[in-house]
Amino acid sequence: MGIKNFQGKRSSSVKKEIEPILVSDYMTKNLITFSKNQSLEEVIETLVKNKISGGPVVNEHDELIGIISEGDCIKHVSESRYYNLPVDKDNTVEKAMAKEVETIDGNMNIFDAANQFLKSKRRRFPILENGKLVGQISQKDILKAALTMKGNSWK
Repeated sequence: MGIKNFQGKRSSSVKKEIEPILVSDYMTKNLITFSKNQSLEEVIETLVKNKISGGPVVNEHDELIGIISEGDCIKHVSESRYYNLPVDKDNTVEKAMAKEVETIDGNMNIFDAANQFLKSKRRRFPILENGKLVGQISQKDILKAALTMKGNSWK
């Protein structure tokens, strides 16, 4: 009595190359953007209303000039309170925004982007194409990409 194998004939499996998952596949394209002349009060209202933590600041040519975040707005509110001043309606995005902005390439593999998030401690990266803002990738977008991938496609 020998061992019986009930698996039948196996066809030779074709190993297909797995396409990399790119930042551009998961980036947000319809962005809420801000202009440098907007008041911080308006920014705060927009952040709260849209449940976002910040956004890119662009000029009239859709070129990225900065990022404004909840933290930038909180700093303004805190300083106003510290100096016992009302929240200044004339305080603009340009005065509070971060002007040094790290961007990320839309053609970057999503796993390389995840690593970039870990290194930089940023919450979001704008994506530029020919100097124009075309999208933004957030940490949440990376997590969404991870959820949609099958276990065997991790590379």
